[in-house]
Amino acid sequence: MQKKHLVYLSCFLLISVTFITFQSNAAQDQNMDSERQIEKPSKQPKRPVINTLEQEHWSQEVHDTIANSVYQSATWFDSFFTDIDSQQIEPKATAKIRFGWIPKARNLAEFDSRFRLKVKLPHFKDKMSLILSDEDDVEDSQLPLDGIGTRPEINDESFAAALRYVVEKESDSLIDTRIGISGGDIFAKVRQRHLYTFNEKHGVKVEPSTYYFLDDGLGAKLFLEYNYQHDEKSQYRINYSIRGSQSFSGIRWKHGFYYLNQLDKNTASVTGLQVEGERNGEYGFFTDKYTLSYRYRFNALQKWLYFEVEPFLEWSKDDSYTTTPGIALRIEGFFSKK
Repeated sequence: MQKKHLVYLSCFLLISVTFITFQSNAAQDQNMDSERQIEKPSKQPKRPVINTLEQEHWSQEVHDTIANSVYQSATWFDSFFTDIDSQQIEPKATAKIRFGWIPKARNLAEFDSRFRLKVKLPHFKDKMSLILSDEDDVEDSQLPLDGIGTRPEINDESFAAALRYVVEKESDSLIDTRIGISGGDIFAKVRQRHLYTFNEKHGVKVEPSTYYFLDDGLGAKLFLEYNYQHDEKSQYRINYSIRGSQSFSGIRWKHGFYYLNQLDKNTASVTGLQVEGERNGEYGFFTDKYTLSYRYRFNALQKWLYFEVEPFLEWSKDDSYTTTPGIALRIEGFFSKK
């Protein structure tokens, strides 16, 4: 019964955020209409520079609308943790939205959409933040390497709404906790991360985590990664992860081999080979899928807008490991307002 009340409370919070955002936008539109009616025609001639700005108006308007909505929602949520009479500290909110079309030889109608909203709560000295996301944990400063969709890390429904609290954070270590809802199930998670560097060329990341779901039970994951900085613009990366849970038998694993190359300040590429499977389960050891891909990523039109083209080859157990070619086309936007 307690779980049911928590689910209803979380849904109420999300609906309230959306309602307040729409209400605020509507009020702004009404004020703008009033100002247009009162404003008198200007006798000064029109400036010709307006025509040069119209080319970027549509994209900048989209960015400002989303950024303002995210910011208003962040301010509303953060106000619950402070006295109304006290001085309001402006929160920091960031959002990432991605749309993609991934046609394959056996499925031409596969579409992918991802979003991530992160709100830092300043009244907790930026140690606590609200995260709404439907993708795996990715650092804000890092490019997610799993371009082609892989098996979900925790459950089939990956959407999560969680409060994140940073227990300890240093330049080479991190301990944080999360509590929230993922796939309709309440969960709690503890994660620890350590970074080791050698000779400014070699880097190692060790990241163990433990999580508990009310329905699925206890689970754990270990993520290991090695980076070799070949030169200023290229890097080799190898990572390996294993995870187990009471919700399924066996241990699921995933390897990744990548070559990252920065072509120029606005363009980069990632060549990758991913292998994932399971061991010690009902069917013993097996490889679920191989994926070979080349991702070309570039920034265009606006500094917050990115495009990706990723041709790939896939060998899946479900398709008897026959070669399945495909291509992923994506557009990704980053929105923030401090």
